[in-house]
Amino acid sequence: MRYPEVYVGRCAPFIGGKSSAIVKRQMTDALTLLHLGLAGDEQAESRIHGGADRALCHYPCEHYDYWRQAYPQQAERFEAAVFGENLSTLGMDEASVFIGDIYRWGEALIQVTQPRSPCYKLNQMMEIGDLSLHMQQSGRCGWLYRVVAEGRVGDRCPLELVSRNGDISVAQCIAIVFHMPFDEAEYRRLLACAGLSASWCKTLQNRLLHGRIEEMNRRLYGRG
Repeated sequence: MRYPEVYVGRCAPFIGGKSSAIVKRQMTDALTLLHLGLAGDEQAESRIHGGADRALCHYPCEHYDYWRQAYPQQAERFEAAVFGENLSTLGMDEASVFIGDIYRWGEALIQVTQPRSPCYKLNQMMEIGDLSLHMQQSGRCGWLYRVVAEGRVGDRCPLELVSRNGDISVAQCIAIVFHMPFDEAEYRRLLACAGLSASWCKTLQNRLLHGRIEEMNRRLYGRG
């Protein structure tokens, strides 16, 4: 069992005149977890953030040691929640968490749906032009959850694994989609994984339909 630190954020003006809720604050009181996320947590761009399959973002706290070493000039800025995560833990990572895993958290049940897809706002937030690409290539992406059952949650409630529904870890999922060349067999294997998010299913189906990997520059850098 792991006890998470919990973070929420509201939409606020961001770099370039856009809005973002990437800046989070730590919550130490009990919260209500609803179908679309924690009460008080917002997403500025619902098309690419949030939604039922992306209700919560979880990022391993131990990864921040890696980022401090990779970017020593910004080392003091790499601390929990700077990447906009809702949950931060020690002892859970992409290799030990699997797509489809269901965890009990307080009164709620949550299911792992996909890795986080790093985007250009991380570059802007940290003033590092290729941070999103570095995160993707390193595999230190974190992961997202859907809410299976709503309820009261908080940092005093441990995350308890109650069901493992597949054999593809978040790390393997990242490798299949972000690191490997086009591989029809692996895409079909991942598509068969219970719990995979609808958006990642669509991405894999489009790859199979068109026979190629999609362009990622718009997501990674904010441009085509």
